[in-house]
Amino acid sequence: MENANDTTHVYATRRDRLRASLAAAGHEALLVSHAANRYYLSGFELHDAQCNESSGMLLVTASGRDQLLTDPRFLDAARRLWPKDDIFIYSSNRYQAMGDLFKSLGLEKILFEAKSLSYDTHALLSEYMDMIPCTGFVENLRLHKEPGEIELLRRSCAVNHAVMARLPDVLVPGITEAEAAWEIEKLFREFGASELSFPSIVAVNENAAMPHAVPGPKAATDGSLVLVDVGGRLDGYCSDQTRTFWVGDTPSDRFRRTLDMVQEAQNAALAAIRPGLSYRDAYMLAKNAFAAHGVDAAFTHSLGHGIGLETHEAPSLSPYAEGRLSPGMVITVEPGLYDADWGGVRWEYMVLVTDDGCEIL
Repeated sequence: MENANDTTHVYATRRDRLRASLAAAGHEALLVSHAANRYYLSGFELHDAQCNESSGMLLVTASGRDQLLTDPRFLDAARRLWPKDDIFIYSSNRYQAMGDLFKSLGLEKILFEAKSLSYDTHALLSEYMDMIPCTGFVENLRLHKEPGEIELLRRSCAVNHAVMARLPDVLVPGITEAEAAWEIEKLFREFGASELSFPSIVAVNENAAMPHAVPGPKAATDGSLVLVDVGGRLDGYCSDQTRTFWVGDTPSDRFRRTLDMVQEAQNAALAAIRPGLSYRDAYMLAKNAFAAHGVDAAFTHSLGHGIGLETHEAPSLSPYAEGRLSPGMVITVEPGLYDADWGGVRWEYMVLVTDDGCEIL
């Protein structure tokens, strides 16, 4: 995906795949409101400003007459990506105008993304159109990464590796979690990331028992552990890695034992990850490895998740998830052990599911 013509073809091909799914299910059109789904299908605006302020929506129709709907602020950006005759600019009375557009295209019923369209927007559009909730149409396409996406994820992950390699020089006695998080963000920018893919997690000692700890004023000391879970976005695609560091010369016996158990659980899962392995069984491989040491109750989250345009995508490697791994999925494998009175240790890789196993990115 190197030039404008290439990317235009990629987005059009994705919409055609979605179109085929819609037609097979007997649907006329899907109104795409989820920002990452919109970007995946059109290249238009990966982010929305906030939950109640959309950059626009994409209408994908079974007939092939797709429309990019946005407001005047994004007209120039839309024209750079989309045929001008298929751009619909709304301002006042937007929902009535959208309803009129849908009717002019001969549409009677439209699917909408139930997890990303607000109740208010749904109610207003329903005055002009029969709106049918759905989930998964675009996410099912995004589940398996194309070769170009895999290459972008490799590059994004390489930036993360470069950042992690610098952290032993950053995590010195006296630095606070918040200061370290700022240094990490600067490193991501230095290595080419456009932004963080999520707010950095930097947690010292007992704060590391919170899997999504927020960096604060607690300082690392000689003889402390620091859990770092960070990621950056490069060319739209996210990275996500966790390492747990020891500040000082000699890690404590407990830290060594805990890290050994975490990596043993991770290796048990990695050795088995291949097409056909159920999401639940992937999780249970790590859980059972911890159970052999009597510490499985301290493993409090899923084994991992999909990653791509978003940090957290399908699938989820949890005991409750249904489905099986297949080639082209990119997932995280991140077991951890946590004790509120001591801290936590987590270790995370990004992993590509291949035809006959997996590859750590």
